[in-house]
Amino acid sequence: MVTHNNPQNDSEVKIQTNHLNFYYGAVQALFDISMNISARQVTAFIGPSGCGKSTLLRTLNRMNDTIDIARVEGEVFIDGRDIYKDDVNVVDLRKKVGMVFQKSNPFPKSIFENIAYGPRIHGIRNKKELGGIVETSLKGAGLWDEVKDRLNDNAMGLSGGQQQRLCIARALAVGPEILLMDEPASALDPKSTTRVEDLIGELRETYTIVIVTHNMQQASRVSDYTAFFYEGSLIEYDYTKKIFTNPGEKQTEDYITGRFG
Repeated sequence: MVTHNNPQNDSEVKIQTNHLNFYYGAVQALFDISMNISARQVTAFIGPSGCGKSTLLRTLNRMNDTIDIARVEGEVFIDGRDIYKDDVNVVDLRKKVGMVFQKSNPFPKSIFENIAYGPRIHGIRNKKELGGIVETSLKGAGLWDEVKDRLNDNAMGLSGGQQQRLCIARALAVGPEILLMDEPASALDPKSTTRVEDLIGELRETYTIVIVTHNMQQASRVSDYTAFFYEGSLIEYDYTKKIFTNPGEKQTEDYITGRFG
């Protein structure tokens, strides 16, 4: 039994999955996932390790395409368009759907070049325009004041928390509409984690954010909606407040209260 209140009825749907199944070779990792994700809201995916959260996240910008044995069945719509159709340009898709990974992965280049990299790939060459994008993106990621005087320094010299915010700025630089975050704070200290969580709160005004987190408190703090997964299935999906105070499924309650997982 899956509890889907699809609370999104009261807001614009940005992402929709219909009967989504996913396979690594002969092994099925996702089972019949159907859900609507709201525009300019934060949706958290929670559940024990190996339950399919990150796999599902990666189906939303076709990151799984890089795995030879991966296979998708069903549909994923963004703004009403099936992103798995043959005529979809994956480069354009990933411009629209940015991703921030668990481990910060800055390029071994200057702070400036890290941010300018994406816009350059998409054809922006004007130094002044690039400078404006770099400043706007770093401000968007709450990092500008810390690095504005050392944009030519190597990004590898930043602290872990700064590197992660740099990676968020790099994702913002190409002008996405959706941000996918795969446990973006799991490798960070508490202070840096708070900075990233605060940043998510600010970014939700502009972007549709989907975050995978193993941290229950984090999900309850940053998200508007929460989806609970177990063994590749969507067990319950509702307003975050409802999931954490009055879940409809015993399995959800057991996980949130720490009885398993």
